[in-house]
Amino acid sequence: MSKLELKNVQKRYGRLAVVDALNLQLREGELVTLLGPSGCGKTTTLRMIAGFVELSEGAILVDGKEISSAARTVPPEQRGMSMIFQSYAIWPNMTVAENVGFGLKVRRVESRELQRRVSDMLDIVKLGPLAHRYPAELSGGQQQRVALARAMAVRPEVLLLDEPLSNLDANLRGEMAAEIPRLHDEFRSTTVYVTHDQSEAMTISDRIAVLNQGRLEQIDSPWNLYNRPRTRFVAGFIGQTNLLEGTFDGSNIVLRGFNAGVPMRAALDCPQQTQQVSVRPQSLLLGQPTADTLPVGPVSVVSRTYLGEYWDYLVRPAGGGETLRVHAPPSHVLEVGHESLLCIDPRGVALVN
Repeated sequence: MSKLELKNVQKRYGRLAVVDALNLQLREGELVTLLGPSGCGKTTTLRMIAGFVELSEGAILVDGKEISSAARTVPPEQRGMSMIFQSYAIWPNMTVAENVGFGLKVRRVESRELQRRVSDMLDIVKLGPLAHRYPAELSGGQQQRVALARAMAVRPEVLLLDEPLSNLDANLRGEMAAEIPRLHDEFRSTTVYVTHDQSEAMTISDRIAVLNQGRLEQIDSPWNLYNRPRTRFVAGFIGQTNLLEGTFDGSNIVLRGFNAGVPMRAALDCPQQTQQVSVRPQSLLLGQPTADTLPVGPVSVVSRTYLGEYWDYLVRPAGGGETLRVHAPPSHVLEVGHESLLCIDPRGVALVN
Protein backbone atom coordinates (compact mmCIF):
# COMPACT_ATOMS: atom_id res chain seq x y z
CA MET A 1 0.00 0.00 0.00
CA SER A 2 1.21 3.51 -0.86
CA LYS A 3 2.12 5.94 1.92
CA LEU A 4 0.64 8.90 0.05
CA GLU A 5 -1.77 8.62 -2.87
CA LEU A 6 -3.46 11.20 -5.08
CA LYS A 7 -6.45 9.77 -6.96
CA ASN A 8 -7.80 11.73 -9.92
CA VAL A 9 -7.14 15.00 -8.07
CA GLN A 10 -8.47 18.17 -9.68
CA LYS A 11 -8.50 21.81 -8.65
CA ARG A 12 -10.57 24.29 -10.64
CA TYR A 13 -10.96 28.03 -10.32
CA GLY A 14 -14.06 28.72 -12.36
CA ARG A 15 -13.52 26.98 -15.68
CA LEU A 16 -9.74 26.89 -15.30
CA ALA A 17 -8.35 23.51 -14.19
CA VAL A 18 -5.11 24.38 -12.39
CA VAL A 19 -4.59 20.68 -11.55
CA ASP A 20 -6.34 18.21 -13.83
CA ALA A 21 -6.92 14.49 -13.16
CA LEU A 22 -3.63 14.00 -11.29
CA ASN A 23 -2.76 10.49 -10.09
CA LEU A 24 0.36 9.89 -7.96
CA GLN A 25 1.50 7.20 -5.55
CA LEU A 26 4.44 7.64 -3.17
CA ARG A 27 6.04 4.73 -1.38
CA GLU A 28 7.05 4.85 2.29
CA GLY A 29 10.28 6.85 2.64
CA GLU A 30 10.34 7.99 -0.99
CA LEU A 31 11.36 11.48 -2.14
CA VAL A 32 9.33 12.59 -5.16
CA THR A 33 9.82 15.97 -6.82
CA LEU A 34 7.03 17.86 -8.58
CA LEU A 35 8.84 19.58 -11.45
CA GLY A 36 7.55 21.97 -14.06
CA PRO A 37 7.40 25.58 -15.26
CA SER A 38 5.62 28.35 -13.39
CA GLY A 39 1.86 27.89 -13.48
CA CYS A 40 1.92 24.13 -14.07
CA GLY A 41 0.09 23.35 -10.79
CA LYS A 42 2.91 21.97 -8.65
CA THR A 43 2.53 24.35 -5.68
CA THR A 44 -1.26 24.04 -5.78
CA THR A 45 -0.82 20.25 -5.63
CA LEU A 46 1.50 20.57 -2.63
CA ARG A 47 -0.96 22.86 -0.84
CA MET A 48 -3.79 20.39 -1.47
CA ILE A 49 -1.67 17.64 0.09
CA ALA A 50 -1.00 19.91 3.08
CA GLY A 51 -4.71 20.71 3.47
CA PHE A 52 -4.44 24.44 2.71
CA VAL A 53 -6.39 24.15 -0.57
CA GLU A 54 -9.62 22.18 -1.03
CA LEU A 55 -10.04 19.69 -3.87
CA SER A 56 -12.58 20.19 -6.66
CA GLU A 57 -12.58 16.46 -7.44
CA GLY A 58 -10.70 13.30 -6.48
CA ALA A 59 -9.15 12.25 -3.18
CA ILE A 60 -5.87 12.28 -1.25
CA LEU A 61 -5.04 9.34 1.02
CA VAL A 62 -2.33 8.65 3.62
CA ASP A 63 -1.85 4.98 4.55
CA GLY A 64 -5.10 4.24 2.70
CA LYS A 65 -7.13 6.71 4.79
CA GLU A 66 -8.78 9.62 3.00
CA ILE A 67 -7.65 13.03 4.23
CA SER A 68 -9.02 15.19 1.39
CA SER A 69 -11.88 15.03 -1.06
CA ALA A 70 -14.32 17.46 -2.63
CA ALA A 71 -16.65 16.84 0.32
CA ARG A 72 -14.23 16.79 3.27
CA THR A 73 -10.79 18.15 4.18
CA VAL A 74 -8.88 17.10 7.31
CA PRO A 75 -7.31 20.26 8.84
CA PRO A 76 -3.55 20.71 8.21
CA GLU A 77 -2.64 20.34 11.89
CA GLN A 78 -4.26 16.88 12.02
CA ARG A 79 -2.40 15.40 9.05
CA GLY A 80 0.93 14.45 10.62
CA MET A 81 2.77 16.54 8.02
CA SER A 82 5.39 19.29 8.08
CA MET A 83 5.76 21.92 5.37
CA ILE A 84 8.74 24.13 4.55
CA PHE A 85 7.85 27.31 2.69
CA GLN A 86 9.85 29.30 0.18
CA SER A 87 10.38 32.05 2.79
CA TYR A 88 11.47 29.54 5.53
CA ALA A 89 9.02 31.24 8.00
CA ILE A 90 11.32 30.88 11.00
CA TRP A 91 10.54 33.08 14.00
CA PRO A 92 12.91 36.10 14.16
CA ASN A 93 12.39 36.56 17.92
CA MET A 94 13.39 32.97 18.75
CA THR A 95 16.85 31.45 18.89
CA VAL A 96 17.85 28.60 16.61
CA ALA A 97 17.13 26.07 19.37
CA GLU A 98 13.75 27.64 20.17
CA ASN A 99 12.76 27.58 16.51
CA VAL A 100 13.70 23.91 16.15
CA GLY A 101 11.82 23.00 19.32
CA PHE A 102 8.72 25.05 18.54
CA GLY A 103 6.71 22.20 16.99
CA LEU A 104 7.67 19.86 19.84
CA LYS A 105 6.58 22.45 22.39
CA VAL A 106 3.19 22.84 20.66
CA ARG A 107 2.82 19.05 20.85
CA ARG A 108 3.56 19.23 24.60
CA VAL A 109 6.65 17.03 24.44
CA GLU A 110 8.18 16.68 27.92
CA SER A 111 10.92 19.28 28.55
CA ARG A 112 13.87 16.90 28.91
CA GLU A 113 12.84 14.92 25.80
CA LEU A 114 12.35 18.19 23.88
CA GLN A 115 15.84 19.39 24.74
CA ARG A 116 17.35 16.03 23.76
CA ARG A 117 15.59 15.95 20.40
CA VAL A 118 16.49 19.58 19.64
CA SER A 119 20.14 18.94 20.51
CA ASP A 120 20.25 15.80 18.37
CA MET A 121 18.58 17.57 15.45
CA LEU A 122 20.96 20.52 15.60
CA ASP A 123 23.92 18.15 15.53
CA ILE A 124 22.47 16.37 12.48
CA VAL A 125 22.08 19.64 10.54
CA LYS A 126 25.47 20.86 11.83
CA LEU A 127 24.08 23.85 13.74
CA GLY A 128 24.92 22.79 17.30
CA PRO A 129 27.37 25.68 17.96
CA LEU A 130 24.75 28.18 16.73
CA ALA A 131 21.91 27.04 19.00
CA HIS A 132 21.65 30.38 20.85
CA ARG A 133 21.87 32.67 17.81
CA TYR A 134 18.90 34.47 16.27
CA PRO A 135 17.88 34.13 12.59
CA ALA A 136 19.21 37.61 11.73
CA GLU A 137 22.68 36.40 12.75
CA LEU A 138 22.58 33.46 10.30
CA SER A 139 23.39 33.09 6.62
CA GLY A 140 20.70 32.05 4.13
CA GLY A 141 21.97 28.47 4.11
CA GLN A 142 21.96 28.32 7.91
CA GLN A 143 18.39 29.65 8.04
CA GLN A 144 17.38 26.95 5.57
CA ARG A 145 18.91 24.32 7.86
CA VAL A 146 16.91 25.72 10.78
CA ALA A 147 13.69 25.38 8.76
CA LEU A 148 14.58 21.79 7.83
CA ALA A 149 15.48 20.91 11.42
CA ARG A 150 12.24 22.38 12.77
CA ALA A 151 10.16 20.45 10.22
CA MET A 152 11.96 17.15 10.86
CA ALA A 153 12.12 17.44 14.66
CA VAL A 154 8.43 16.52 14.95
CA ARG A 155 9.06 13.35 12.88
CA PRO A 156 6.32 13.96 10.29
CA GLU A 157 4.78 11.14 8.32
CA VAL A 158 4.99 13.31 5.21
CA LEU A 159 7.40 16.21 4.62
CA LEU A 160 6.43 18.90 2.09
CA LEU A 161 8.94 21.38 0.63
CA ASP A 162 7.87 24.30 -1.58
CA GLU A 163 10.88 25.56 -3.60
CA PRO A 164 12.96 25.83 -0.40
CA LEU A 165 16.23 26.73 -2.19
CA SER A 166 14.95 29.44 -4.53
CA ASN A 167 16.12 32.31 -2.27
CA LEU A 168 19.71 31.06 -2.04
CA ASP A 169 22.61 32.01 -4.30
CA ALA A 170 23.99 29.43 -6.74
CA ASN A 171 26.73 28.10 -4.43
CA LEU A 172 24.45 27.74 -1.41
CA ARG A 173 21.75 26.17 -3.57
CA GLY A 174 24.18 23.51 -4.71
CA GLU A 175 25.32 22.88 -1.14
CA MET A 176 21.77 22.51 0.18
CA ALA A 177 20.72 20.36 -2.79
CA ALA A 178 23.33 17.87 -1.59
CA GLU A 179 22.30 18.29 2.07
CA ILE A 180 18.61 17.50 1.56
CA PRO A 181 19.18 13.92 0.29
CA ARG A 182 21.54 13.33 3.24
CA LEU A 183 18.86 14.42 5.71
CA HIS A 184 16.23 12.42 3.85
CA ASP A 185 18.38 9.29 4.10
CA GLU A 186 18.79 9.96 7.83
CA PHE A 187 15.05 10.18 8.59
CA ARG A 188 13.37 8.45 5.57
CA SER A 189 10.31 10.70 5.70
CA THR A 190 8.01 10.36 2.72
CA THR A 191 8.79 13.66 0.98
CA VAL A 192 7.16 15.78 -1.72
CA TYR A 193 9.50 18.47 -3.07
CA VAL A 194 8.45 21.27 -5.44
CA THR A 195 10.89 23.02 -7.78
CA HIS A 196 11.19 24.42 -11.30
CA ASP A 197 14.95 23.76 -11.35
CA GLN A 198 15.77 20.63 -13.38
CA SER A 199 19.29 20.11 -12.02
CA GLU A 200 18.01 20.44 -8.45
CA ALA A 201 15.33 17.83 -9.11
CA MET A 202 17.82 15.46 -10.73
CA THR A 203 20.16 15.78 -7.72
CA ILE A 204 17.75 15.05 -4.89
CA SER A 205 14.94 12.84 -6.22
CA ASP A 206 14.11 9.16 -6.11
CA ARG A 207 11.49 9.93 -8.77
CA ILE A 208 10.42 13.09 -10.58
CA ALA A 209 6.85 13.93 -11.62
CA VAL A 210 6.90 16.38 -14.54
CA LEU A 211 3.78 18.57 -14.69
CA ASN A 212 2.59 20.66 -17.63
CA GLN A 213 -0.54 22.84 -17.54
CA GLY A 214 -1.91 20.92 -14.58
CA ARG A 215 -1.40 17.46 -16.07
CA LEU A 216 1.17 14.77 -15.34
CA GLU A 217 3.44 14.28 -18.35
CA GLN A 218 5.66 11.55 -16.87
CA ILE A 219 6.81 10.25 -13.49
CA ASP A 220 10.04 8.30 -13.48
CA SER A 221 13.57 8.06 -12.13
CA PRO A 222 15.93 10.92 -13.07
CA TRP A 223 17.85 8.58 -15.41
CA ASN A 224 14.75 7.46 -17.27
CA LEU A 225 13.36 10.98 -17.56
CA TYR A 226 16.57 12.16 -19.17
CA ASN A 227 17.35 9.16 -21.35
CA ARG A 228 13.84 7.83 -22.05
CA PRO A 229 11.46 10.82 -22.14
CA ARG A 230 8.00 9.84 -23.37
CA THR A 231 6.78 13.24 -24.58
CA ARG A 232 8.18 16.22 -26.46
CA PHE A 233 7.57 18.40 -23.41
CA VAL A 234 9.59 16.18 -21.06
CA ALA A 235 12.43 15.81 -23.58
CA GLY A 236 12.64 19.57 -24.03
CA PHE A 237 12.19 20.51 -20.37
CA ILE A 238 14.74 18.09 -18.88
CA GLY A 239 18.09 19.30 -20.20
CA GLN A 240 18.90 20.17 -23.82
CA THR A 241 17.82 17.98 -26.70
CA ASN A 242 17.22 17.84 -30.45
CA LEU A 243 13.58 17.16 -31.34
CA LEU A 244 13.56 15.69 -34.84
CA GLU A 245 11.32 13.87 -37.28
CA GLY A 246 12.19 10.42 -38.57
CA THR A 247 10.64 7.51 -40.46
CA PHE A 248 10.98 3.81 -39.73
CA ASP A 249 12.15 1.18 -42.16
CA GLY A 250 11.94 -2.08 -40.30
CA SER A 251 13.87 -1.69 -37.03
CA ASN A 252 15.75 1.50 -38.00
CA ILE A 253 14.77 5.14 -37.88
CA VAL A 254 15.98 7.49 -40.62
CA LEU A 255 16.17 11.09 -39.45
CA ARG A 256 15.11 13.85 -41.79
CA GLY A 257 18.08 15.14 -43.81
CA PHE A 258 20.01 11.85 -43.59
CA ASN A 259 20.00 8.57 -45.49
CA ALA A 260 21.46 6.13 -42.98
CA GLY A 261 19.20 4.62 -40.32
CA VAL A 262 19.72 4.36 -36.58
CA PRO A 263 18.68 1.03 -35.00
CA MET A 264 15.98 1.29 -32.37
CA ARG A 265 15.47 -1.26 -29.63
CA ALA A 266 11.69 -0.90 -29.66
CA ALA A 267 9.90 -2.43 -32.65
CA LEU A 268 7.23 -0.38 -34.39
CA ASP A 269 3.79 -1.53 -35.42
CA CYS A 270 3.72 0.91 -38.35
CA PRO A 271 6.97 0.97 -40.38
CA GLN A 272 7.47 4.14 -42.46
CA GLN A 273 5.28 6.11 -40.05
CA THR A 274 6.67 9.54 -39.24
CA GLN A 275 7.77 9.73 -35.62
CA GLN A 276 9.20 12.35 -33.29
CA VAL A 277 12.51 11.51 -31.65
CA SER A 278 14.68 13.12 -29.01
CA VAL A 279 18.47 13.05 -29.50
CA ARG A 280 20.66 14.50 -26.74
CA PRO A 281 23.54 16.75 -27.93
CA GLN A 282 26.15 14.62 -26.16
CA SER A 283 24.92 11.55 -28.08
CA LEU A 284 26.14 13.16 -31.32
CA LEU A 285 29.73 13.12 -32.61
CA LEU A 286 31.39 15.18 -35.33
CA GLY A 287 34.07 13.08 -37.05
CA GLN A 288 34.82 9.44 -37.53
CA PRO A 289 32.57 6.89 -35.79
CA THR A 290 33.63 5.16 -32.58
CA ALA A 291 32.67 1.78 -31.16
CA ASP A 292 29.49 3.33 -29.68
CA THR A 293 28.41 5.54 -32.61
CA LEU A 294 27.12 5.07 -36.15
CA PRO A 295 27.58 7.47 -39.09
CA VAL A 296 24.35 8.98 -40.46
CA GLY A 297 25.56 11.59 -42.95
CA PRO A 298 27.47 14.81 -43.66
CA VAL A 299 26.75 18.12 -41.90
CA SER A 300 28.19 21.64 -41.89
CA VAL A 301 28.82 23.83 -38.85
CA VAL A 302 26.39 26.77 -38.73
CA SER A 303 27.51 28.33 -35.43
CA ARG A 304 29.55 27.53 -32.35
CA THR A 305 29.75 28.65 -28.72
CA TYR A 306 32.57 27.85 -26.32
CA LEU A 307 31.14 27.05 -22.84
CA GLY A 308 34.34 26.03 -21.07
CA GLU A 309 33.47 22.38 -20.43
CA TYR A 310 32.41 21.81 -24.05
CA TRP A 311 31.78 23.34 -27.48
CA ASP A 312 28.14 23.88 -28.35
CA TYR A 313 27.85 23.45 -32.14
CA LEU A 314 24.82 23.97 -34.38
CA VAL A 315 25.09 21.86 -37.53
CA ARG A 316 22.89 21.52 -40.62
CA PRO A 317 22.47 18.22 -42.51
CA ALA A 318 23.69 18.27 -46.13
CA GLY A 319 20.35 16.73 -47.13
CA GLY A 320 18.37 19.62 -45.62
CA GLY A 321 16.18 19.58 -42.53
CA GLU A 322 16.47 21.15 -39.12
CA THR A 323 19.72 22.14 -37.45
CA LEU A 324 21.05 19.94 -34.66
CA ARG A 325 22.89 20.87 -31.47
CA VAL A 326 26.09 18.88 -30.84
CA HIS A 327 28.27 19.00 -27.72
CA ALA A 328 31.97 18.34 -28.29
CA PRO A 329 35.04 18.33 -25.99
CA PRO A 330 36.99 21.62 -25.63
CA SER A 331 39.83 20.18 -27.72
CA HIS A 332 37.50 19.45 -30.67
CA VAL A 333 37.69 22.86 -32.40
CA LEU A 334 35.79 23.32 -35.69
CA GLU A 335 35.31 26.53 -37.64
CA VAL A 336 31.95 27.80 -38.88
CA GLY A 337 31.36 26.34 -42.34
CA HIS A 338 33.43 23.22 -41.63
CA GLU A 339 31.96 20.05 -43.12
CA SER A 340 32.07 16.88 -41.07
CA LEU A 341 30.51 13.45 -40.70
CA LEU A 342 27.78 13.23 -38.05
CA CYS A 343 27.62 10.08 -35.93
CA ILE A 344 24.95 9.07 -33.42
CA ASP A 345 25.00 6.90 -30.33
CA PRO A 346 21.73 4.91 -30.69
CA ARG A 347 21.42 4.76 -26.89
CA GLY A 348 20.76 8.51 -26.89
CA VAL A 349 17.77 8.33 -29.26
CA ALA A 350 14.27 8.13 -27.73
CA LEU A 351 10.80 8.09 -29.28
CA VAL A 352 8.50 10.85 -27.99
CA ASN A 353 4.81 11.63 -28.43
